[in-house]
Amino acid sequence: MTQEATRDYMYGKIHRCTVTQADLHYVGSITVDPLLLRAAGILPHTRVDVVNITNGRRLSTYVIEGPEASGVICLNGAAAHYFSKGDLAIIMAYEQVPLSQIPGRLSRAVHVDEANRIVAIDEYITPGLDALGQPGNNRFAQAYPTRRHGAGDRAEQDNEGFA
Repeated sequence: MTQEATRDYMYGKIHRCTVTQADLHYVGSITVDPLLLRAAGILPHTRVDVVNITNGRRLSTYVIEGPEASGVICLNGAAAHYFSKGDLAIIMAYEQVPLSQIPGRLSRAVHVDEANRIVAIDEYITPGLDALGQPGNNRFAQAYPTRRHGAGDRAEQDNEGFA
Protein backbone atom coordinates (compact mmCIF):
# COMPACT_ATOMS: atom_id res chain seq x y z
CA MET A 1 0.00 0.00 0.00
CA THR A 2 1.33 3.42 -0.94
CA GLN A 3 1.67 6.05 1.75
CA GLU A 4 0.63 9.59 0.87
CA ALA A 5 3.39 12.19 0.69
CA THR A 6 3.55 14.74 3.48
CA ARG A 7 4.81 18.29 3.85
CA ASP A 8 6.04 20.31 6.81
CA TYR A 9 3.20 22.72 7.52
CA MET A 10 3.59 25.87 9.63
CA TYR A 11 0.55 25.73 11.89
CA GLY A 12 1.42 28.38 14.45
CA LYS A 13 3.82 31.23 15.04
CA ILE A 14 4.49 33.99 17.53
CA HIS A 15 5.46 36.98 15.42
CA ARG A 16 7.89 39.76 16.41
CA CYS A 17 8.17 38.77 20.05
CA THR A 18 10.85 40.39 22.21
CA VAL A 19 13.53 38.22 23.78
CA THR A 20 13.38 38.83 27.54
CA GLN A 21 16.33 36.63 28.53
CA ALA A 22 19.15 34.50 27.15
CA ASP A 23 20.47 31.89 29.61
CA LEU A 24 23.63 30.21 28.34
CA HIS A 25 23.87 27.83 31.29
CA TYR A 26 20.37 26.36 31.14
CA VAL A 27 20.05 22.87 29.61
CA GLY A 28 18.56 24.03 26.30
CA SER A 29 15.32 25.00 24.59
CA ILE A 30 13.25 28.18 24.48
CA THR A 31 11.08 29.18 27.42
CA VAL A 32 7.79 30.80 26.35
CA ASP A 33 4.80 32.24 28.22
CA PRO A 34 2.03 29.59 28.06
CA LEU A 35 -0.54 32.25 27.03
CA LEU A 36 1.42 32.73 23.81
CA LEU A 37 1.82 28.99 23.28
CA ARG A 38 -1.92 28.38 23.64
CA ALA A 39 -2.78 31.27 21.31
CA ALA A 40 -0.46 29.84 18.62
CA GLY A 41 -1.46 26.21 19.25
CA ILE A 42 2.11 25.21 20.15
CA LEU A 43 2.53 22.36 22.65
CA PRO A 44 5.42 22.14 25.13
CA HIS A 45 8.35 19.91 24.13
CA THR A 46 7.59 20.26 20.42
CA ARG A 47 10.16 21.42 17.90
CA VAL A 48 10.14 25.04 16.75
CA ASP A 49 12.26 27.20 14.51
CA VAL A 50 13.27 30.53 15.99
CA VAL A 51 14.38 33.41 13.76
CA ASN A 52 16.23 36.38 15.18
CA ILE A 53 14.89 39.39 13.29
CA THR A 54 17.60 41.61 14.78
CA ASN A 55 20.63 39.68 13.48
CA GLY A 56 19.16 37.21 10.96
CA ARG A 57 20.16 34.01 12.74
CA ARG A 58 17.87 30.99 12.75
CA LEU A 59 17.82 27.81 14.83
CA SER A 60 15.69 24.82 15.77
CA THR A 61 14.96 23.88 19.37
CA TYR A 62 12.06 22.74 21.52
CA VAL A 63 9.61 24.71 23.66
CA ILE A 64 9.18 24.67 27.42
CA GLU A 65 6.61 26.63 29.40
CA GLY A 66 7.55 29.66 31.43
CA PRO A 67 5.43 31.45 34.02
CA GLU A 68 1.83 32.21 32.95
CA ALA A 69 1.20 35.80 31.75
CA SER A 70 4.88 36.69 32.23
CA GLY A 71 5.66 37.54 28.60
CA VAL A 72 8.85 35.47 28.93
CA ILE A 73 10.78 34.56 25.79
CA CYS A 74 14.10 33.07 26.92
CA LEU A 75 16.64 31.32 24.70
CA ASN A 76 18.46 28.68 26.71
CA GLY A 77 21.75 26.84 26.35
CA ALA A 78 23.81 27.24 23.18
CA ALA A 79 20.98 29.22 21.54
CA ALA A 80 21.79 32.05 23.96
CA HIS A 81 24.87 32.77 21.81
CA TYR A 82 22.54 33.82 18.96
CA PHE A 83 19.97 35.87 20.89
CA SER A 84 20.25 38.80 23.30
CA LYS A 85 17.73 40.47 25.57
CA GLY A 86 15.72 42.93 23.47
CA ASP A 87 16.15 41.12 20.14
CA LEU A 88 13.01 40.63 18.04
CA ALA A 89 12.19 37.05 17.10
CA ILE A 90 9.67 34.81 15.33
CA ILE A 91 8.84 31.40 16.80
CA MET A 92 7.36 28.95 14.24
CA ALA A 93 5.94 25.47 14.80
CA TYR A 94 5.44 22.83 12.10
CA GLU A 95 3.68 19.52 11.69
CA GLN A 96 3.84 16.77 9.07
CA VAL A 97 0.59 16.83 7.11
CA PRO A 98 -0.54 14.57 4.24
CA LEU A 99 -0.78 16.61 1.01
CA SER A 100 -4.49 15.94 0.68
CA GLN A 101 -5.12 17.54 4.09
CA ILE A 102 -3.28 20.82 3.49
CA PRO A 103 -5.94 22.69 1.47
CA GLY A 104 -8.33 24.24 3.95
CA ARG A 105 -5.93 23.76 6.87
CA LEU A 106 -5.69 26.60 9.40
CA SER A 107 -2.51 28.27 10.63
CA ARG A 108 -2.24 31.04 13.22
CA ALA A 109 0.03 34.05 13.62
CA VAL A 110 0.04 35.58 17.10
CA HIS A 111 1.12 39.23 17.05
CA VAL A 112 2.50 40.73 20.25
CA ASP A 113 3.59 44.13 21.52
CA GLU A 114 7.04 44.99 22.93
CA ALA A 115 6.07 43.36 26.28
CA ASN A 116 4.93 40.17 24.49
CA ARG A 117 1.25 40.81 25.19
CA ILE A 118 -1.10 39.55 22.49
CA VAL A 119 -2.43 42.36 20.29
CA ALA A 120 -3.91 40.29 17.44
CA ILE A 121 -4.26 36.75 16.15
CA ASP A 122 -4.45 36.18 12.41
CA GLU A 123 -5.80 32.91 11.10
CA TYR A 124 -4.95 31.77 7.59
CA ILE A 125 -6.72 29.07 5.61
CA THR A 126 -4.41 27.39 3.12
CA PRO A 127 -5.78 27.32 -0.43
CA GLY A 128 -5.46 24.30 -2.69
CA LEU A 129 -2.94 24.34 -5.55
CA ASP A 130 -5.63 25.29 -8.07
CA ALA A 131 -6.48 28.39 -6.02
CA LEU A 132 -2.91 29.67 -5.62
CA GLY A 133 -2.40 33.13 -7.02
CA GLN A 134 -6.09 33.99 -7.03
CA PRO A 135 -6.91 37.50 -5.77
CA GLY A 136 -9.09 36.15 -2.95
CA ASN A 137 -6.20 34.07 -1.59
CA ASN A 138 -3.12 36.17 -2.23
CA ARG A 139 -2.76 39.92 -1.94
CA PHE A 140 0.10 39.81 -4.45
CA ALA A 141 -1.84 37.81 -7.02
CA GLN A 142 -1.52 38.64 -10.68
CA ALA A 143 -3.17 36.99 -13.63
CA TYR A 144 -0.67 35.30 -15.92
CA PRO A 145 -1.45 33.61 -19.20
CA THR A 146 -1.02 29.85 -19.13
CA ARG A 147 0.33 27.66 -21.91
CA ARG A 148 -0.15 23.91 -22.02
CA HIS A 149 2.19 21.73 -23.97
CA GLY A 150 1.46 18.22 -25.14
CA ALA A 151 3.92 15.61 -26.29
CA GLY A 152 5.06 16.90 -29.68
CA ASP A 153 2.08 19.26 -29.99
CA ARG A 154 2.17 22.98 -30.53
CA ALA A 155 1.35 25.04 -27.43
CA GLU A 156 -2.35 25.37 -26.89
CA GLN A 157 -3.60 28.87 -26.31
CA ASP A 158 -5.35 29.24 -22.93
CA ASN A 159 -5.48 33.01 -22.69
CA GLU A 160 -5.81 35.76 -25.24
CA GLY A 161 -2.61 37.49 -26.15
CA PHE A 162 -0.45 34.39 -26.16
CA ALA A 163 0.99 33.43 -29.50
